Amino acid sequence: MYYLGVDVGSVSTDLALIDKDMNLIDSLYLRTKGRPINAIQEGLKLLKDKNSNMEIAAAGTTGSGRHIASTIIGADIIKNEITAHAVAALEIDRDVKTILEIGGQDSKIIILRNGVVTDFAMNTVCAAGTGSFLDRQAERLEIPIEEFGDYALKANTSVRIAGRCAVFAESDMIHKQQLGYNDSEIIRGLCEAMVRNYLNNVGKGKEIVPKVFFQGGVAANKGIKAAFENALGFEVIVPKNHGMMGAIGAAIIARDAVAKTGRTKFKGFDLTDSKLVSTSFECDGCSNKCEVVRINENENIIGYLGDRCGKWSNKIAI
Repeated sequence: MYYLGVDVGSVSTDLALIDKDMNLIDSLYLRTKGRPINAIQEGLKLLKDKNSNMEIAAAGTTGSGRHIASTIIGADIIKNEITAHAVAALEIDRDVKTILEIGGQDSKIIILRNGVVTDFAMNTVCAAGTGSFLDRQAERLEIPIEEFGDYALKANTSVRIAGRCAVFAESDMIHKQQLGYNDSEIIRGLCEAMVRNYLNNVGKGKEIVPKVFFQGGVAANKGIKAAFENALGFEVIVPKNHGMMGAIGAAIIARDAVAKTGRTKFKGFDLTDSKLVSTSFECDGCSNKCEVVRINENENIIGYLGDRCGKWSNKIAI
């Protein structure tokens, strides 16, 4: 008897299976590649093949694609990333007071006091402080992204990189290479620039106090962790399953929801064999002219997304 969490983001789709004792039984990281429906189906198929005898007692979704994921799998809850990350962190340690999270396309900070979210901020408009920017620079330098943090730790000194804009940061890195700085020094400078940008923008005006958890895929980068610790002056903790915290949080919240209702809405793993197609149309019901997405499973409409008033999204699936 397991609980399923699905975190659909613009870069990755994460799936987590936890048991009744909140142990992570299995997890999957898949590239979304602009096709969340395909990623969800692929992830469920892989989980089914690896855990043939499992029964899903509850399912929850989070991330930017949480609504489409819920429509497809039949989720018991739909929660935003702030709530999901906070719940997962508090399950590990009730004394967490700050969560730093950097994902593929956005970053966020969550402030907790006495086990409750009291403040948060997100950056979704600039790539300079995200994992996709690091991926791009690793590719340009021909260094595996997994080794990026190790390079940063090797440097005896760092070079200051302009970190407020992805375009300027890349230009500055190229300029510093032309001046003769080695890769380790430049990468350390980039890590420090990302942290500086994060604290000056996402963390601006926030009271960052320990215990601090660093979550998201970028938390695997030792150079970013070290840069945070140098800037803040205290330890930053990277949880064991830092990259899956959103999905784990969704699973935990779904478990609690089903404990109250007594039954799950999860549709089962047969949907991996279904033909899922999304189409869109413009609603002419008012001046908003919402672009509404219609989800079909085989020949049946299973849900609508994208309207502001709920005229379509509140329709009961056929």
